[in-house]
Amino acid sequence: MGEGGVVTWADPVTDPPGMSASWALSTSLPLGALPGATPCARLHARAVLVEWGLRELAEAAELIVSELVTNAVRASTAPDGRPRYDDVAGMPVVVLRMASDRIRLLIEVWDVIPGAPVAARPGPDDESGRGLMLVAAQCDRWSWQTAPGWPGKVVWAELHS
Repeated sequence: MGEGGVVTWADPVTDPPGMSASWALSTSLPLGALPGATPCARLHARAVLVEWGLRELAEAAELIVSELVTNAVRASTAPDGRPRYDDVAGMPVVVLRMASDRIRLLIEVWDVIPGAPVAARPGPDDESGRGLMLVAAQCDRWSWQTAPGWPGKVVWAELHS
């Protein structure tokens, strides 16, 4: 692999089960549910899409990744912003997975918090709360689901090139 290449493969230890396993191109990035997870996930998404020859999807994908990872991190933290440590598993994990068949791009963000993502109803002066509206505006479709063998949920978005 050339300089600046991105290694992408499934890790059976950290990868949640599920949707993207059958796509030709896939990558997975497990992250601690910390504020630094969002910029790491955005950078990973851009690098992978350039490597896959899908540069035209990078801007929209970065925005989607940013919003979904931020939501997952917020759901995984206490009101004071600290991670909700589990006595068994330790720090909560957020997993970014992307998959493509070179026509479609699937972005998945997994967290360990059960329950549907909640779309906020921000007022005109609010500085946050528009994440899921931005995701819906950037992708062709999105949704969420639970997966057998994973304690939380996956929120996913699909883009077409």
